[in-house]
Amino acid sequence: MRCPFCDSQDLKVVDKRSSNNNSIRRRRECISCHKRFSTYEKIQAVVLTVIKSNGSEQPFQREKIQRGITLSLEKRNISDEKINLIVDEIERKLRTQESTKLTSKYIGELVTNKLKLLDKVAYIRFTSIYKNFSEVKHFEDEVKKIK
Repeated sequence: MRCPFCDSQDLKVVDKRSSNNNSIRRRRECISCHKRFSTYEKIQAVVLTVIKSNGSEQPFQREKIQRGITLSLEKRNISDEKINLIVDEIERKLRTQESTKLTSKYIGELVTNKLKLLDKVAYIRFTSIYKNFSEVKHFEDEVKKIK
């Protein structure tokens, strides 16, 4: 970091506080020219990539998880707040993984595990689409597993 006035590298931080846009504001003073200026630091979000079952890659979209969960919980008396908490938990788990490339299968398993604990009907709804059920037998088999 250099002073924008005299180009000196001798600086000190005189004040530090959180800013309203998830950044840190630092008030700095140049030791050479004694002028003050502010800098802002923002955490750079990790970009997650989803590897689809066909091998293609696409950027992670939280909205897709939220939409899938919301559709599976339609008319199930679960609040939007609860849905947001579930999506937050899943996203937090994804962001703590060692790799930034995650399979859609892994993400689907996280969602189904959360739904299985929350609401069995929503679990069956989501799983039927996630696993691409094509016969009634698939539904019956899945229901037997959760009984």
